[in-house]
Amino acid sequence: MLNRSFPGRAAALLAAAVAAVPAPAAPTAYLDRAPEEEVVYFVLPDRFENGSTANDRGGLPGDRLRHGFDPTAKGFYHGGDLAGLTARLSYIQGLGATAIWLGPIYRNKPVQGPPGNESAGYHGYWITDFTDVDPHFGTRAEMKRFVDAAHARGMKVYLDIITNHTADVIKYRECPQSPCAYRSLADFPHSTKGGPGGERINEGFAGLDRAQQHGANFARLTRPDYAYTPFVPDAEQGAKTPAWLNDPRFYHNRGDTNFRGESSTLGDFAGLDDLITENPRVVDGFVDIFGAWIDDYGIDGFRIDTARHVNPEFWQRFVPAMLERAKARGIPNFHVFGEVYDPDPGSLARFTRVDGFPSVLDFAFQSAVTDVVAKGAGTERLHRLFQADAVYEGGAPAARRLPTFLGNHDMGRFAFFVRQALPDASDDEVLRRVILGHALMFLSRGVPTLYYGDEQGLAGDGGDQDARQTLFASRVASYNDDRLVGSTATTARANFGARGPLYRAIAELAALRRADPALRTGEQVVRAYGDKPGLFALSRLAPSGGGETLALFNTGTTPISANVTIDASSARWTSVRGRCQPASAAPGSYRVTVAPLDFLVCKSAGR
Repeated sequence: MLNRSFPGRAAALLAAAVAAVPAPAAPTAYLDRAPEEEVVYFVLPDRFENGSTANDRGGLPGDRLRHGFDPTAKGFYHGGDLAGLTARLSYIQGLGATAIWLGPIYRNKPVQGPPGNESAGYHGYWITDFTDVDPHFGTRAEMKRFVDAAHARGMKVYLDIITNHTADVIKYRECPQSPCAYRSLADFPHSTKGGPGGERINEGFAGLDRAQQHGANFARLTRPDYAYTPFVPDAEQGAKTPAWLNDPRFYHNRGDTNFRGESSTLGDFAGLDDLITENPRVVDGFVDIFGAWIDDYGIDGFRIDTARHVNPEFWQRFVPAMLERAKARGIPNFHVFGEVYDPDPGSLARFTRVDGFPSVLDFAFQSAVTDVVAKGAGTERLHRLFQADAVYEGGAPAARRLPTFLGNHDMGRFAFFVRQALPDASDDEVLRRVILGHALMFLSRGVPTLYYGDEQGLAGDGGDQDARQTLFASRVASYNDDRLVGSTATTARANFGARGPLYRAIAELAALRRADPALRTGEQVVRAYGDKPGLFALSRLAPSGGGETLALFNTGTTPISANVTIDASSARWTSVRGRCQPASAAPGSYRVTVAPLDFLVCKSAGR
């Protein structure tokens, strides 16, 4: 549908985008690309492609509660692996992606959870060995082959990393089989066992405050039983690697977080063992762990999980250490972005100003686009979003490095949000809105970040496990009854085609962005917005001063004709996408007509 409206120039760009791309003449040229020049493809390796059935059970004996493999259950391993991902690199590159954000591939606890409610570590966030590849995904050699193959194509690899927690190994005597309520610093200080008035322990330990985050202080924290009595079951003694992770003294041991106040950084995330990241031994340990992944594989960046649940001082030491490690490895544009699950730009910006993150995932963008495209909010919602770019450390130029996205593995897919908000919308309207959301992501500032499978029209039934379908043939009934967007296919068969409307639309948008430096790195100026669905317009100004690219979106269901403010020197225009007027109506004014739920891209050669 989308490609029929493209003129010849964009059709040629599409042909280049979907063709197999050979290795670049200069194999290391990808290292020179700045983070804002990338298009990122986020993939959970277990749910992408099964390259080898030999590792489906991770080499473990027994039933699914031992090895974690059950391709009929959405909460267990399905068989995807690094070999499958390597074999499908041309599919990802044909979409226009230049970097792959790889979900965690470290060795996980295969299965955990209370009896009757177990699930597997297919997602990668229940780590026991931070130094090795989980055997369900392959080997370190296969990891190297994947990274080397991506680099040979000029594609970067970003690793998903975790420092907040490990798998759930440590138990508490007081509640060994059930969640433990959070116990606060005030009610259960480090200086006593069981609260004020209890046995005095840890004499001389001065607490967790910034001034006390040094080795001499933590040497006095000899007992971890101030709030609960932690222990490691016999069957899991020595389960973690490196070995220092097996010591309960390196954890907070205060019970489950309620995501409020101090528990947000000191509590266990759904029972997962929460590291005492205030301790310099823990900081140094993770610098060594993840520095080695840079050294060994030439990784190009880190997405950092649960960043808001770790104290700022940890990041203030860890992030510069990783950037320095990458620089020493010859990686000058190492991209670090944290996960801060918050739609407020001010809250996100705090992590760039206080914690020292170069960038964070743009949850504010995701929220604004969902409101405007799916929920009928006025386009001024987007204007308010971009006005807040000034609050990030580094201002608007730093905002151009924010990874923008429409949905993910936790919250759900964008197509689901559209259907949820508009249950009576026709299939065609849903498709047009999903394409429009992607157009906003590719044409506005930020780093477009695709969630694997969105290009095939996957929608799902919600977040978490309901948004983690396989692209190879699925055996999960609740996946296979889904209606895909823009396709009559189902997840019961493999979906790696390059001819579907969403794959083609995204490839076209990526080609437009790749062909125009203004869309990758140019300054953004909002030109038009309103308090109802309808026109939203923005200009991207070429970094060299050599032109203005005007992107115009109609979020309403009726056509729009309007005059839009432009740079006064932008007089002659060419059509990049859709039909654009060849000349300005007057200096500083340009007449546009945009169809319902559609967009135009017009370019002026000079300013």
